[in-house]
Amino acid sequence: MALDHDAVVLAGGTGRRLGGALKPQVEVLGRRLLDHVLDATGDASRVVVVAPEAVPVPDGVARTLEDPPHGGPVAGIVAGLRALGSGAPLVLLLACDLPGASAAVPRLLAAAEESGATDADGLVLSDDGGREQWLLGLYVRSALEAAVASVAAAGGVRGAPVRDLVAPLRLLAIPAATGEVRDIDTWADRDDYLRENTGTNTTGHPDE
Repeated sequence: MALDHDAVVLAGGTGRRLGGALKPQVEVLGRRLLDHVLDATGDASRVVVVAPEAVPVPDGVARTLEDPPHGGPVAGIVAGLRALGSGAPLVLLLACDLPGASAAVPRLLAAAEESGATDADGLVLSDDGGREQWLLGLYVRSALEAAVASVAAAGGVRGAPVRDLVAPLRLLAIPAATGEVRDIDTWADRDDYLRENTGTNTTGHPDE
């Protein structure tokens, strides 16, 4: 039986490096980035997507957005936690630009079960260089909420870096498989991902 957890998917960025395109709506392998990431939340008790109204979400998935918008990822996490309210003891945090999340999250949950899910404040994936992807992680809700309170007290959550949020947390890093922590911030990133996964030499982006 999967660990009891909720999920917050961050999908409210400006898409500045995509020329203003809505990042969660960008298609990869025929599907929106957001849909790829939502595949990773199938075992979650509740799912909240932090995104503007322009981004459709499936039935059964809640939507919220930080107020005012474009407050950065920590502000988005706060909005997501508020929308969840009280609930599962663990929270899965996912960025919408990680199409490998659906393969990664089952391994993350399995690692949490093996560790007892209480030996750390959370588990995250890390790449070959040891860089942790904090927005592909499973967190103990109480520890995450305490970290949010600390950031808020230190200067506010709006514009705060995720690094500050996770700094006080004891995180267990799980090595990622190839491509699991690759994020898509630009059209070039999208094209590289397509080449690696299909061999297609796609360049540029569609007119929208």
